[in-house]
Amino acid sequence: MQDCKDLDILSVATTVGSEADAHRLGRLLVEHRLAACVQVEPGLQSHYRWHGSVCQEAEVRVVIKTLPQCRQALEEFLAQHHPYELPQFIATTASATREYAQWVREEVKLP
Repeated sequence: MQDCKDLDILSVATTVGSEADAHRLGRLLVEHRLAACVQVEPGLQSHYRWHGSVCQEAEVRVVIKTLPQCRQALEEFLAQHHPYELPQFIATTASATREYAQWVREEVKLP
């Protein structure tokens, strides 16, 4: 029987200010084998408070599919390469199909 943890993947959501930044970040993550897949979702409007001011900005969501063991390395990578001073980093562990989880394990290089 397969261990249930073998089916776990980590899905991380962050946002950036432009599609160009999203695609640059996605390509770097896949090239560095920190992600098997990066999805770029344009068209968001974000409302937030920053340095005491209420802001509204267009943003692009970036969803990163990786392995749970890569979380720390991914946090460190985004700290260096993300265009924001304080990048959003929301991580969710999810159970994938056996085939998808296997593909992620094959594409991601563990740190």
